[in-house]
Amino acid sequence: MEKFTKYEVARILGARGLQIAMDAPLLIKMSKEDLEKVKYDPIEIARIELESDVLPITIKRPFPRKIERKLSREKEKAERIEEKKVEKKKEVVEEKKAEEAEKEGEKEIKEEGEIMEIVQPDDEVEETAGEAEEGIE
Repeated sequence: MEKFTKYEVARILGARGLQIAMDAPLLIKMSKEDLEKVKYDPIEIARIELESDVLPITIKRPFPRKIERKLSREKEKAERIEEKKVEKKKEVVEEKKAEEAEKEGEKEIKEEGEIMEIVQPDDEVEETAGEAEEGIE
């Protein structure tokens, strides 16, 4: 016999006892002497049937709500982890594209632009006030 709680046993015996009281066929062959011993009590007959494991009965025990939530959270966590992995891959791809674009831009600047050098103090020419005004016009 499976381990049933006392509440499950009471429910099973009550339901089967009611069936027997309503003239349901017995699942165990019992002699008249055995029936007289239990005084034709439907609950006792149901108890004998339950102890002999002949009742085709199943018990559905619901999971506690905490476990159900935990299971769903694990699924959500797995989905979040996968989403984070996809996002990281996208970021890596975007970084690579940005680096390539930067390198291409540097190549273009080197090929097309002027090369700027550091100015030496000897190269600087001091402008006078008159030359500065002529440059403005």
